[in-house]
Amino acid sequence: MNAPADAVLDVASGLQQLMGDYALYLNILRRFQQRYHAAAAEVGAALAAGERAGATRIVHTVKGAAGMIGARQVQQLAAVLEAAGCAAPLAPLEQALARLMEAIAALLAAAPAAASPAPPAAAPDARLLLQRLARLLEEGDGAAIDVLEQSATLLAGALGVARFAQVTSAAHQFDFETALAQLRAAPA
Repeated sequence: MNAPADAVLDVASGLQQLMGDYALYLNILRRFQQRYHAAAAEVGAALAAGERAGATRIVHTVKGAAGMIGARQVQQLAAVLEAAGCAAPLAPLEQALARLMEAIAALLAAAPAAASPAPPAAAPDARLLLQRLARLLEEGDGAAIDVLEQSATLLAGALGVARFAQVTSAAHQFDFETALAQLRAAPA
């Protein structure tokens, strides 16, 4: 990867967050791209509507998700904006997000057609799986998304379809705190 892309997206750091799981990393990059391609516009719209708290929440989520994938520049700019309560200029974050989206697109285009991660050999006990999922969500570990996808049937059965959908939706948005809260709110 060329130097400018490295400054925007540190793949090695992102892979380290996911214990070297390249297929999972690519999936998370795709989700990041889908979810945050218009994040700066969303922040701008929230600010224009006088919803500073909403704008700050978006920036906070971008910060966490950027840290997960190794996008340190976006993470740092989001942290500055968050600390300022979104009162700092939005343009630096907007520009960094645009460069990041270009770097992600280039990486995804160059990536070999990776096979999906292999499914688990045997379905684990639902209770143990729920405990593992809770731990991953507490740690902000992107492997939680992998667990949700690989064990969807078992988890939907254990949590109920509606609760499972809520946990999954929040996790796919890298909002691990909300996903964990939804998981913990499930009936025992």
